[in-house]
Amino acid sequence: MSLENKNNRRIIDLTFEIYEGMQTFPCHWHPMVEISQLGRHGIENRETRKLVLGTHSGTHMDAPAHFIPNGISIEKIPLDQLVGPASVIDLSDAQPFQAISAKTLEERLNGRELERVILRYDWSDHFGTRSYYTDHPYLMDEAAQWLVDKGCKLIALDAPMPDNPMNGSDSENDSPIHKIVLDAGTVLVEYLTNLRDLRQPTVELVVAPLKIRDGDGSPIRCFAIEYD
Repeated sequence: MSLENKNNRRIIDLTFEIYEGMQTFPCHWHPMVEISQLGRHGIENRETRKLVLGTHSGTHMDAPAHFIPNGISIEKIPLDQLVGPASVIDLSDAQPFQAISAKTLEERLNGRELERVILRYDWSDHFGTRSYYTDHPYLMDEAAQWLVDKGCKLIALDAPMPDNPMNGSDSENDSPIHKIVLDAGTVLVEYLTNLRDLRQPTVELVVAPLKIRDGDGSPIRCFAIEYD
């Protein structure tokens, strides 16, 4: 979804809707989303709702505290890290379960800034299916290390995670990309959508998390701004 105005500014919403029963990672530490109506027109004469959701439900952001003991929590991350120019790396030709190398990232950046990067797989097309979690492309360890060594402070992607989907919590190599990225103070933005609607190689990115005290992550509203 995008909005245009007379100033030739386009705002592209990169966020999934939050709704009851939406797909979440299938494990006990990621609760199912529940939405209960409490206030009703004609009875309480207003509408209010109770939300039950996790800090990593839907389109969300990981703070270092998610995987790093004593890592910075969500409310302490500087807002200027979350807002600013972001380079879109088009990886939409990646195959299911493809490992993305540092060489590929460097070639497709083509000299653009990488303080913030958006990895476009178009994998949001698979949201709601089992393959969304089991078959997505992923970053090689050396690709993640290359990004943080080059000063990247935010990595956003339209997949559920940057890690090899085989490296789950029950494996000997649990989520190494998360650990490389978050240990460097770089934040992860996951579950984006609508990346194919971006027209320009560099956009103004806005990531707005809830200000949760001691939060390991937060659902976000995320959007990109383009100027013609």
